Amino acid sequence: MTCPAEEAVRALIAGLTPDPLLPVSEWADRFRVLSSRASSEPGPWRTSRTPYLEAVMKSLSRSDPVQEVCVVAGAQLGKTECGINWIGATIDTSPGPMLCVQPTVELAKRFSRQRVSPLIEETERLKAKVRPARERDSGNTVLSKEYPGGILMITGANSAAGLRSMPIRDLFMDEVDAYPGDVDGEGDPVDLATARTRTFARKKILLTSTPTLASRSRIWSIWEQSDQRVFQVGCPDCGHRQVIEWSRIRYDPKDLGAGAQLACEGCGVLIEERHKPRMLAGGQWVVLNPGARIHGYHISSLYSPLGWFGWADAAELHERAKDDEQRMRVFTNTVLALPWQEHGEAPDWEVLYRRREPYQRGVVPAGGLVLTAAADVQRDRIELEVVAWGPGMESWSVDYIVLQGDTSTIQTNPLKPCPWRNLTAELNRVYKHEGGAELGISRMAVDSGDQTQTVYAWVRKQADPRVMAVKGRGSLTTPVGIPTKQEVTHQGRKAKHSIKLWPVGVDGLKTELYGWLRQDPPLHAGDPMPRGWCHFPEYGQEHFQGLTAEELRQSLHRGFPVYRWEKIRPRNEQLDCRIYNRAAAITLGLDRWGDEEWQRRRVALAQTTPAPAGAADDAAPPSSRSRPRPRRRPRRVVSIGG
Repeated sequence: MTCPAEEAVRALIAGLTPDPLLPVSEWADRFRVLSSRASSEPGPWRTSRTPYLEAVMKSLSRSDPVQEVCVVAGAQLGKTECGINWIGATIDTSPGPMLCVQPTVELAKRFSRQRVSPLIEETERLKAKVRPARERDSGNTVLSKEYPGGILMITGANSAAGLRSMPIRDLFMDEVDAYPGDVDGEGDPVDLATARTRTFARKKILLTSTPTLASRSRIWSIWEQSDQRVFQVGCPDCGHRQVIEWSRIRYDPKDLGAGAQLACEGCGVLIEERHKPRMLAGGQWVVLNPGARIHGYHISSLYSPLGWFGWADAAELHERAKDDEQRMRVFTNTVLALPWQEHGEAPDWEVLYRRREPYQRGVVPAGGLVLTAAADVQRDRIELEVVAWGPGMESWSVDYIVLQGDTSTIQTNPLKPCPWRNLTAELNRVYKHEGGAELGISRMAVDSGDQTQTVYAWVRKQADPRVMAVKGRGSLTTPVGIPTKQEVTHQGRKAKHSIKLWPVGVDGLKTELYGWLRQDPPLHAGDPMPRGWCHFPEYGQEHFQGLTAEELRQSLHRGFPVYRWEKIRPRNEQLDCRIYNRAAAITLGLDRWGDEEWQRRRVALAQTTPAPAGAADDAAPPSSRSRPRPRRRPRRVVSIGG
């Protein structure tokens, strides 16, 4: 029989003994509860549902000596959940300073509300350690979560202040390929964040992302330096261990409803997807580059658990994307988890020159149904291209115009020449269509890279939703980003209203355009043109030289190979105009139009043939309705908006 003093000593020792350092996966299986706010399968976490994540979480466990982990994964695999489980296990069992980085501050706030807050609220052990935000002096805000022994900071990769404010032991960087190349002029955000872990001997760094372009994919560069682990599963028939690869997925393109199977690398038998849970449960990670310091994991969406994303889903996406380079890039990145290889060589301008067509400049060819325009502003001129678009993103260059004159100010004296006044006239110009109707410009993009404030002032003065100010950005992962408000100044003072500035990911659009320009024409007359086929009238040689004036070239940046678009000829205004025309077409949503929408536009155009005298001109561009017109025979004009 023990005395009360011995019991008290045992209780004291038990209270002072730290909890065992559970592997992150075991902690999640014991304690984590998925919220309906953040998961399609709410309830207790089960690592058995995604067995390929167990090794990743083991590498993140405090008992494992590895310090840096990278995960290259497709969509619908739960890669971010590894980081969330790690956050929970760190708060509960090994508290310390921790930083989570999302691509932007706005996404960081969303991540906090939709992922971190449900983690804390639904997990009792965490709920007791992180006080509710509504309590006074709780230390719990959207971007900061205090707990005994540590703090979790959440920030965006576009905030230099958030990346360098304090030392941290544990660093979670999510979707790193969406980070900007430079943040506030202070350097690469990944370098800024990792520098904050230097003083900790037992640091942990997790980087996750789907890859993007091969030339600038951070996650792929890191994975190539890692031990390069791939997940092998066994064949249910012969037991041969293999990686699930797209090249061995079999399906009937004419009957996608029949599903898809995996051809075994060993025996060739077709494996049905219903065997996937057993295959995943018996799978194992295989190291391809032993001895590397970084643990790197690569896995495609073909491993996604049943009910999330299937082989038949991948087959359907592939069929939609196979004739569209942009969609194929998305498929390669998000499904196969592979970087997209750019084709950097500029097309041969002489080939394009010989391919010119004898249609009349200033007249819209029969296939063109929507007009866009793009203006490239130089100090002494504005260069403008008008492009007609049709189904399959087939395009016709309708006209290319150079408006000479000083662009630094908007000339108010009507007796003096002013390119901005001429640009307004071009915006409101109507073009004759081969079918007899007339088309107005649906969207005009104006580059604000030069004479920025003058461009802003002109765009604001138009007060026309068809006009958009654009700015080329090489680091954007999407063709056209979310517009931001820009202040317009006049004589050093802010004007009354701001305008929207649209950032355009020019690098990806140049890759797409050069892919379109390198295509071969159909073998037989009457066959459909390839998607994105570009038609040109009989322009001079200088037009095609300017259109192909840049090339993607490789260089080294901090030891990594990177690709940058560089001029190979002095003039590239034709290329810029075409890229911004493409951006204008994207904002109109033309890529998403199906056959029915294009047919509806075709019918609408056919109904706008010249009307009898006295007919209403209800289809004219908005900016021309409010202005007095000269007395002449009325006409119907189509200006198709987004």
